[in-house]
Amino acid sequence: APCSAARSLQDELTCPVCLEYFTDPVLVADCGHNFCRACVTQCWEDSARRLCCPQCREPVPQRLFRPNRSLGNIVHIVRQLGLPSAAPGPEPQRCSRHGEPLRLLCLQDGRALCVVCPLSREHRGHTVVPAEEATLAAE
Repeated sequence: APCSAARSLQDELTCPVCLEYFTDPVLVADCGHNFCRACVTQCWEDSARRLCCPQCREPVPQRLFRPNRSLGNIVHIVRQLGLPSAAPGPEPQRCSRHGEPLRLLCLQDGRALCVVCPLSREHRGHTVVPAEEATLAAE
């Protein structure tokens, strides 16, 4: 059980965009999800259409987020304890268009995508899942 508790802690402290421990974590005001400040800023800068939460896709009327200092403090403590982030394994390939890691799969096209790709016209409305989830389903 200690291993699963450590894994759960790692998952809670991992940004859903970069899949690393949070760096300068912020809370999106509308839905309550957390991201690295740089990750959510990059997602919103690359979005030509209306803003939405990168995790739940809930519309976000304004670019409102606030620092989550408590979460940042917990990440700092976990790093001091030497617990690695939840994303083990080799460095993933990067998107040729956005330069982000390819960590998603478009089920319609069968193509690997980065976190920014689903915001583009090419994949709008498509079903996109984490690549790891698609791999597990195929096994």
